[in-house]
Amino acid sequence: MWSKKQPDTTQAADPEPTNLQTNQSPKPATASWEGKTKMNKDMMRPAGRTAHSAPSRLGSSQHLKGEISGSEDLDIDGTVEGLVHIDEARLTVGATAKLTADIIAGEVIVYGSVHGNVRGKSKIEIKKNGSVNGDLTTPQVIIEDGAYFKGSIEIEKSAEKEGDKNVSSRTASTLVTPAAGAGPRSI
Repeated sequence: MWSKKQPDTTQAADPEPTNLQTNQSPKPATASWEGKTKMNKDMMRPAGRTAHSAPSRLGSSQHLKGEISGSEDLDIDGTVEGLVHIDEARLTVGATAKLTADIIAGEVIVYGSVHGNVRGKSKIEIKKNGSVNGDLTTPQVIIEDGAYFKGSIEIEKSAEKEGDKNVSSRTASTLVTPAAGAGPRSI
């Protein structure tokens, strides 16, 4: 009874060999998948996206005391006390966030509340209902109507712009000679 059973024919439907050597890769995806989603096999995320496409997140129910440091974008919706230092990356302080911290980041966007000094290497934005009580240091500041800010602002010149200005000011000083009697005047 058991000996008369025919062998399963599903194996014959797959013309590809089933034995692969360890240095061989399996058959690529069929043509129906091509062009829809290409995957970066090394990183296992869709090709064309960078590591900065999905920021890390500290949720609204989370509280942290201490130091946060890293090099990728970060969204904070909870409470942080201490230091937030994320080089060249973007920090977004969400509407429910309350930070009592000094911040150093590439770009800082504030929708919530920050008590502490903020340094943005490219820019700092305080959105409509955002609040910052501390000193800002950055090349570019954007404060929307309805935002609260108390502190001082130091506009840093970026190294690239500063280098361009030095070249143009040296060129201008060699080309322009003041006219007789020209100089600073009091009004």
